Amino acid sequence: MLSEPRSGRLAAWGNALLAGLVSPDDAVHAIVGDDAVHRVEGLPQETAPVGLTLALGRLRALGVTGYRVALPAAGHPLGLSGPPEFNARALEAEEAVVSTGAAYGLVPEVYEAGPAGDLHVEVVWHCLPVREAPPADVPSLGEAERELAEALRDATAALTRLDVAASGPVAEAALDAYRARAERGSATETLAPGYPPRAVRVLELAQRIGVLISLAYENGHGGAVSASEMAARVEALRPVERVARRAQVAAYNACVEERERERGGG
Repeated sequence: MLSEPRSGRLAAWGNALLAGLVSPDDAVHAIVGDDAVHRVEGLPQETAPVGLTLALGRLRALGVTGYRVALPAAGHPLGLSGPPEFNARALEAEEAVVSTGAAYGLVPEVYEAGPAGDLHVEVVWHCLPVREAPPADVPSLGEAERELAEALRDATAALTRLDVAASGPVAEAALDAYRARAERGSATETLAPGYPPRAVRVLELAQRIGVLISLAYENGHGGAVSASEMAARVEALRPVERVARRAQVAAYNACVEERERERGGG
C-alpha cells in the first residue's frame, strides 16, 4: 500500500486531466499502469460498468473539480468523511478516491487471474455517494514532512535497540531496487504534472519509509526473539506506518488543497 496505491494514481492523473495538463488517453494509461483494464461501476446515468475514459469525462460533467485520496486503516479513517457505507467499503479496500465539486467517491475492487508471474489484473471502481465534509486527519504538506522526519528518527532508534534486521543481502537488494525506481522518477510519474515539488519530495520520503518498514517486518525477528520484544517492534513500527500514510495522502491531495487555499485567499 505504501508504495503506490491505485487511488493515488487515479487522483494524481485525474487532477492533471481536470487541469488540462494531460490528455484523457495519457491519464488513463498512467492510472491503469500494469493492470489489464479498469472499469467504473455505479456511475450516475449508467446501468453497467463503463471504461475509465468515459467515467472520468462523466464525473467532470457532473461537477467534479478535483480528487483526493483516502488511505484508511482500522481505527484510522484517514481521508474519509462518510457516510458509513462508503467508509466501510473504503476501509475494506484500504484506499479510496473522494471527489471535490460533486459528492462522489470511488473504491477499487481488484480481481486477479492466471499463474504466478503472469497475473491478469482487472480493477472495478465502485462509484458511491460521499458526504461533503472535511476529510479526516489529513495534514498539510509541511506537517507531513516534519512528521516523517521525526517518525523515521524515532523508529530507527527503537528498531536499533531491538536489533531488528534491516541489513544484509536481502535488505540491500530491496533498497537497491527502490533506489533504481526512485531514480527513474517514480514519485514524479505517480504524482503527474501539476504537483508542487514539495509534494513529490514528501511522497518519495513516505515511499522510502514504506520500504524500510517492509524490510523490518520481512527480514526475520532479528534480536527481538521474545514475545515482548516482538510486540515492542510492532509498537515501534505502527506510528511510522500511520505517519507515512498521512504523508502519502497529503502529497496526493496537494493540488486540491492548493486550489482551495487560492480560492479562499489563504
